Amino acid sequence: MIPDSDNPAVLAEEVRKEFPVPGGSLVILDGVDLAVDRGESVAVMGPSGAGKSTLLHILGTLDSPTSGRVRLLGCDPFSLSASDLADFRNGELGFVFQDHQLLPQCTALENVLIPTLVRPRRSKETLDRARRLLESVGLSDRATYRPCDLSGGERQRVAIARALVNKPSVLLCDEPTGSVDSKTADAVGDCFLGLLQEEKIALVIVTHNGRFAGRFGRVLNLAEGRLVGVKE
Repeated sequence: MIPDSDNPAVLAEEVRKEFPVPGGSLVILDGVDLAVDRGESVAVMGPSGAGKSTLLHILGTLDSPTSGRVRLLGCDPFSLSASDLADFRNGELGFVFQDHQLLPQCTALENVLIPTLVRPRRSKETLDRARRLLESVGLSDRATYRPCDLSGGERQRVAIARALVNKPSVLLCDEPTGSVDSKTADAVGDCFLGLLQEEKIALVIVTHNGRFAGRFGRVLNLAEGRLVGVKE
């Protein structure tokens, strides 16, 4: 679909998420509001269990809110059929997780190309883009390496390239530096910032790392189910 330029790439209004527990319900998100434009970056911080990953999963359409409104590129993703939602997620959303989740039997280039496999035919343009993304994240000389031959930071950068191969409008990252050292975290941050303007994506990152979070345009804290500005 063509992104709606008149709307934020990511919009959440009064988003609430609760889970049933014995004797009642557990409220994780309690009226979250968030708007992120293309080319803008937001880091979300908060203690473990605050609901950061839950929020990211809702923004990524991997989970649905109990109530509230979510719009991605001007579209209500939860109104789509299962097949249309899968197509939307594959084409418009990119995901980077703390555990890179690379396939060990595949090379770096093959891992980057995995999201393209659901498309009818892989074109030379797609293959060229995968190679350019590996070059953008500093791994053009590692294209034929398997994950076991890459460092933790290199594996995470392959995961970033994989998340971008289908030219998504929104990139969602869950603790992308949680399992790497500070030097590697800096390299991953450099990678994100470089790609942010080049790809013109809307970037939402969940992290515990305050130093890493401070490198992005806005920093928000999730506490008691709501988002509060730390750096606007």
